[in-house]
Amino acid sequence: MAHFDGHSAEARKTLKLPIAALLILSGAPGAWAHGTSRIDPIVLEKTGGFIIGGKHFNVPPANPNTPAPPNRTLSCDHGYVEYFLPINPRKTSIVLWHSSSAQVWQNRWDGGEGYKDKLLRADYPTYIWDGPRVGRANWSCETVTYTPSNRDQGNFTAWKFGPTIPAGQVPTPAEFYPGTQFPANSPKLEEYWWNATGARYDEFDNAYNIEIETDAAAVAADSGRLGNQIVYLTNSAGGLRAMKTTAKTTKSNISGIVTYESIGYVFPIGDPESPTLCTALTPACAFGPLGVPLEDFKKLAKLKKIQFVWGDNRPETEQQVILSRLCAKLINKYGGNAEVLKLAEDAGLKGSTHIPFMDMDNDKVASLLFKVLKKNKLDSYQRSNPWGSWRWLF
Repeated sequence: MAHFDGHSAEARKTLKLPIAALLILSGAPGAWAHGTSRIDPIVLEKTGGFIIGGKHFNVPPANPNTPAPPNRTLSCDHGYVEYFLPINPRKTSIVLWHSSSAQVWQNRWDGGEGYKDKLLRADYPTYIWDGPRVGRANWSCETVTYTPSNRDQGNFTAWKFGPTIPAGQVPTPAEFYPGTQFPANSPKLEEYWWNATGARYDEFDNAYNIEIETDAAAVAADSGRLGNQIVYLTNSAGGLRAMKTTAKTTKSNISGIVTYESIGYVFPIGDPESPTLCTALTPACAFGPLGVPLEDFKKLAKLKKIQFVWGDNRPETEQQVILSRLCAKLINKYGGNAEVLKLAEDAGLKGSTHIPFMDMDNDKVASLLFKVLKKNKLDSYQRSNPWGSWRWLF
């Protein structure tokens, strides 16, 4: 039976939402079982999705001698956004930018609670972004070719599960790094392994596609539909894209970037401390380092916080770690607030993988995120909670 205190009716009037209209996502399986600790439900005001950016393209006919019908188009190269808005939202909205599949934000490796739900429990409006030609935004304005390749076992080393490619199709527990935060010792290891490697899209990694993806992302950021205090959470190549997007925006709706294991960085063109920049719009420049005009790079320095986060087994001699420290240095040189955080060395979290927000200790990784948001005043609410202790409703 729902319990309403004296101001609940007024709260409903303020929100203009009948109780029946609330969308409720329950907690982890078993959270409601008798005699167990209960996980509070996630209460949403609204959820949905939309496309944004892109083109309405008049596709040229296959026969160049045949004119294209002027009233026929293809909507293409847009981005797709899925959103979840809590009933009592904070001002900061979190945009999740993956580099493999939206699934990485949904769950842990073993199916436990993922980052999306952790953010919603903390009352952050949450947006999952699929860039042009990726996932749910895969209509391309051009012909694209997907060539299958045997990538699964290569992910084992790329994602920092272990030091060498496994001998068989499914890795054994002994092949993982000691203390890994992947559930390597679980009897369901094979299931978790195939789930991890199968949740992929073709990313079309090349510098040309980076431009297409960040064009659409900049439109989304400037539109206000993602909020006016955006923090990007990114993984892998998504970090480069979030930085490039910020450099392209014309408004100041982006407030921060937290990258998890960013592969690729942007640097100011003409700064003597910038590394040799990659300029070709080809796969050779898929992970940069890319250059942007100095005035656009300074937009990164205006954000409240940029944090480059690394998991375990990332030595200081690794090129991407070196670039992350140089990028942070140059952002700070122009008045910014950027830092590099290594989960193992700086926070004591051992065994983190390339996707630490999916790891078995992702609650600890999330705790570090919430601390940095609070420290940089990115945790305030849009309004005082009109529901009081709304959890009494359940």
